[in-house]
Order: sequence, then C-alpha cells, then structure tokens
Amino acid sequence: MSTVDDDDDREIEASRAPLLDHLVELRKRLIICIVAFGAGFGLCFAFAEPIYIFLLHPFEVAARLMAAETASGGGHGPFALMSALSGFTDVPEGGAGLRLVFTAPLEFFFTKLKLAAFGAVILTFPVLAWQVYAFVAPGLYKRERRAFLPFLAAAPGLFLLGAGLVYYMILPFVLWFSLSQQIIGDAAVTVELLPKVSDYLTLVTTLLLAFGLCFQLPVVLTLLALTGLVNAQMLRGGRRYAILGVFIVAAVVTPPDPISQLSLAIPIILLYEVSIWCVRLMERRRRREDEAGTDVIPT
Repeated sequence: MSTVDDDDDREIEASRAPLLDHLVELRKRLIICIVAFGAGFGLCFAFAEPIYIFLLHPFEVAARLMAAETASGGGHGPFALMSALSGFTDVPEGGAGLRLVFTAPLEFFFTKLKLAAFGAVILTFPVLAWQVYAFVAPGLYKRERRAFLPFLAAAPGLFLLGAGLVYYMILPFVLWFSLSQQIIGDAAVTVELLPKVSDYLTLVTTLLLAFGLCFQLPVVLTLLALTGLVNAQMLRGGRRYAILGVFIVAAVVTPPDPISQLSLAIPIILLYEVSIWCVRLMERRRRREDEAGTDVIPT
C-alpha cells in the first residue's frame, strides 16, 4: 500500500465526527443557504421590474425586425433575422412598442415573485454550491477535493454560456417566428400577439434552464468518469447514440423549428467532444498518480 493511500486514509479517519456534529454542521450550512437565498430574493424583488424589462430585450429586437420587414413590404425571413442577430447587419431602431398583458389582478405581482426566486437561485448559486461542497469535503480524499473544485467554477460558466445563447440568439428567433404568425393589415380579421407577462416569463425561464442544464454535459460526464461509471473509450464508442440523443433532447426542449434545435444540438455535440477530451486527460493524470504512488513503499 502506498504512502499516498495511507495519508488519505488517516485524513478521512481524522475527519470522522459524531452524528450530532454532522447535524450541527448541516444546520449551519442550511442557515447560510437560506440567508443567502433570502438576501438574493429581496434584492431581485426590489429590482424585479428592471430585470423583467431586461428580459424583454429579445422580444424588442424581434419586434423591431418584424416592424422593419412590414414597413418594407416583406423581408428575407429568418436569414435576415440571423444576419442581424449575428451582427452582420444592424438591428433596426424604433418600431412599435411592446405590449404585454395580465388577466388576473395579482398576476404581475406573482410573476415578479417567481422572477425574484429564479434570479435569487442564479445570483446565490456560488454560495449554495460552496456550502454543499464544504459539507461533503471532509468525507473526500485530498485528490478528490482538488479534482472537484474546478467543477464549481465550470458549472456556472457553462450555465451562463447557455443562457447567453438563449438571450441573444434563440429567444429573438422564437419571438420573431411568433410575431410572423400575426394577421394584421386590411383584413377583416386581426390576429395579434399579446403575450401574458406570466407566459413570457415561463418561456424565458424554461429556455434558460433547458440550455443552461444541457450545457452542464462536460461537468456531468467528467464527474461520472471520476467515479468510474464511464471512461473515454465508452464515450467514443457511444458517440453516434449520444448525437441521436442530443437531437431528441433538442427537439423536446426547443420550439418546433430547425434553427432553434440546431442552435442547441450543435453546441452540445461540441461539448460532448470536449467531455471526451477532459475524461481522457483525467484518466492519464490518474494513471500517472497511480504509477507514482506504487513506487513509494512505506518502510
């Protein structure tokens, strides 16, 4: 047995504590999480209206593009939209103002409560994740703690990457597509999009969560590899099934249009390849550590 394993075993043994101590520690961590969430909730609720207006920006972009197409007597459809969203052409200024409605007296109030809760989770996620890690860390080996820490930084970054893709690309396209279904003009019948404030928030939060969680694929696969449930060879062999699964998930969680589905599927496939690379590096590092550990024999 190597001295590395002996040191790890002694460290785990030293961290043992009675059940009551674990419960006290758990209570402490839960109190910190509740206080952090409460502070984040209060802050987000105080600025709920500016945050909601910020979330309306993709709708505003889609409305401007639709107004410009209507004024010019037509347009180039999704190609003009994708060109504007990609920065190749400018988004038109002005246009008709947005109009959302609520049909129940307290609907917008409860919408702001939901928005504050959603914002509080995102805002305080680093605190919540750190408290979970701090509670379980004493039961991990030193090398497991070192391996786990990068995931605490990678998870929020990948979530923000997915959320940014939704905010700047997916939402404007979805809303532009919705606006294109209107019947407005000289017709005797007018069909106009007047979304409810609660429905719009549900759409935004659903897409943000779907893309943000799907972008956690490298973190999940690397953690599974850390526990020995998967390896790089297994991930390479299952690539075709993974690609099929990615397109199925993209078809379920995105609106029924190919651009939205490809916008989610292609990044996840690339992240799957990154995951294989990360798992391969981790396996090489583990082999080097094992080889170095077997060379040290206690006297």
